Amino acid sequence: MKGTFELPLTFDFGATAAFALAGTFAGVRRNYDIVGVFFLALASGVGGGLIRDGLFLGHIPPVAITDSRYLVTVAIACAAGLVLGGRMRHFERWIGIVDALGLGAYAVVGAQKAIQAGLGVPAALLIGVVNAAGGGLLRDVLAREEPLIFKPGQFYALAALAGAVSFVGLAVFAGVDATAAAAIAIALTFLLRLLAIRFEWRTRPVAVTDL
Repeated sequence: MKGTFELPLTFDFGATAAFALAGTFAGVRRNYDIVGVFFLALASGVGGGLIRDGLFLGHIPPVAITDSRYLVTVAIACAAGLVLGGRMRHFERWIGIVDALGLGAYAVVGAQKAIQAGLGVPAALLIGVVNAAGGGLLRDVLAREEPLIFKPGQFYALAALAGAVSFVGLAVFAGVDATAAAAIAIALTFLLRLLAIRFEWRTRPVAVTDL
């Protein structure tokens, strides 16, 4: 792989904040107290990175814990969500845009870290998707809800998979510079996610017929 894609810190923290806001809203809807709301925000904001580093790559302690700026970002996002309350609906569109961009960016980051760790392509794709969608998965598990990514719905995990596949295909097999490959993969994921929302593209339940 040529070069290394570096995710801008400002974007990284912005996407973390957007994911944390989603966790904050989930905690409020479930009538949790401040501790419960914060931990759902934390799981949603940095859960993908925690799973990536702690479970798959063996980076102990995970980056999200060693760099206190991530915890501060989650705390600020959680506080903003609580203070603004119902007025946050006015920002839902922008949060959704950041979320769609973050989905592709974290799919790329996860896949790249897996490749740099010497893992194979299938593992890189898996870690890319987990890095992108793992926060929501961890949030739902902690809240004792059926994980949203398991249910039929608008393309989310599939969009992350498309980003990971395109990045690996371009950077590993086509020899494209990692930064250029990442830009293409993030743009593809972003476009696919927005189109799924705009046109209500949804997955369908698996139908099994009796033999």
